[in-house]
Amino acid sequence: MTNLPVLLDAFQSALSPQYLFITLWATLLGVVIGMMPGLTATMGLALLTTLTFQMESGPAITALLGMYVGSIYGGSRTAIILNMPGTPASAATTLDGHPLARQSRASEALGLATVGSMVGTLLGVLLLALTAPVLASYALKFGSYEYFWLALFGVVISGRLTAAADPLKGWIAGCLGLIIAMIGQEQVFAYARYSFGIQDLTGGISLIPAMVGAFGLVEILSNISSRATPKLSETSGRVLPGLADMKRYSPTMARSGIAGTLMGLIPGVGEDIGAWVSYAIAKRFSREKHLFGKGSKDGLLAAETGNSAAVPGAIIPVLTLGIPGSAPSAVLLAAIIIHGVRPGPLIMIQSADIVYGVVAAIVFSALAITAYGVLLTKPLLLVLRIPRERLLPAIFVLCVVGAFAIAARPFDVLVMLLFGVVGLVLRQMDYPMAPLVLGLVLGDILDKSLRRGLILSEGSLEPFFLRPVSGALALATLVVILAMLAPTIARALRRGRSSPVD
Repeated sequence: MTNLPVLLDAFQSALSPQYLFITLWATLLGVVIGMMPGLTATMGLALLTTLTFQMESGPAITALLGMYVGSIYGGSRTAIILNMPGTPASAATTLDGHPLARQSRASEALGLATVGSMVGTLLGVLLLALTAPVLASYALKFGSYEYFWLALFGVVISGRLTAAADPLKGWIAGCLGLIIAMIGQEQVFAYARYSFGIQDLTGGISLIPAMVGAFGLVEILSNISSRATPKLSETSGRVLPGLADMKRYSPTMARSGIAGTLMGLIPGVGEDIGAWVSYAIAKRFSREKHLFGKGSKDGLLAAETGNSAAVPGAIIPVLTLGIPGSAPSAVLLAAIIIHGVRPGPLIMIQSADIVYGVVAAIVFSALAITAYGVLLTKPLLLVLRIPRERLLPAIFVLCVVGAFAIAARPFDVLVMLLFGVVGLVLRQMDYPMAPLVLGLVLGDILDKSLRRGLILSEGSLEPFFLRPVSGALALATLVVILAMLAPTIARALRRGRSSPVD
């Protein structure tokens, strides 16, 4: 139950000049890092943690939360303008954000993303303040069996949404990502698979170089190979959506905020899955299904609301259980412990002021990204006026730096180049990139969960289907697959009936 006096004290402290200044500069720094492909929220939090050692716990945690919120939001900027998601959480944003930019509606797309991020963050933090202990208890029910089906369901849904005309191609791309994720040492016995004696492959394929190549380099190569100059002009117009749009898409934002928070709550899932699940739900309920992937406001709002809502959702298990909900929240957990806070079931008794201080810091960070979204939209649109011959080399340099910066390995640059070339070939054959990258993200979860589940069940598959949650996820996965295969099966049966009998 919410302790109102402590919550009011937390907001009063957050309004002090010191805390407001920390929130503003940390959130702005997060937006900048999120905009740069390769410089993820995880990296930003890790770097900022080293700078907060000498700070008191309150200001330090405020700065880290500003970085977290700002970087997840910042990824949408390059995702919309350049079709290059700054962070994995913004991959779903490219599906409808960049098509809007190509329709001379970049300012509108940036404004929608800003509103979606603000609403998602505020909805998520409301659930954090009101229902953290209750929701965290449900996360404990997820074991290896449930994680296996959740990972597989994510790939199936992503393939379905990103290749509506031919979902089979989306599933093939997703399975290719899962196969690539198997490269390197497996998690149980540390046995190197598919490394072929190459030392660099034993560590596996890193996500960031692969994502930068699959989205950023592919965009560069496709622009070079195309003789026609892409239309990326901008018409004058308002940045923030009007009241009519807000009213029309409020159900989408509400559903996406709840779904994103729940996805963030599940340990190990994170903001990117929150975006994809929210996108899937939005398409299911939308009256404009034909616009998804072509510039749908519904889809853009769902993706941005979902990934931003997952931020406070991921912090729920961090505070109440000491379990990170995502990779950035794992860094945040370590930073919180460094600053003397002990997360766990007793935190509401021992350090309730810290919990409500987190709530207040996230609220003001959400307001900060809204202000930056309005103030920085017009300057960002100046990118659209840069000639392609000058812009593409600069983007390529960012791709190389982003791939190299994670681990300082030249091998990661080679991975980025390979994914760019392969991605270009797949794009020309109408294979979507998002399921491939999502398969790479979820492959580790799927592999570990399957192997651990089989070890726990001594080789039996029954728990994968008979446990309530895992059984429901298995059924949902099967329903999605059969729903897409049903038209193909029906056509085959009709042809079989109409063919003459020998």
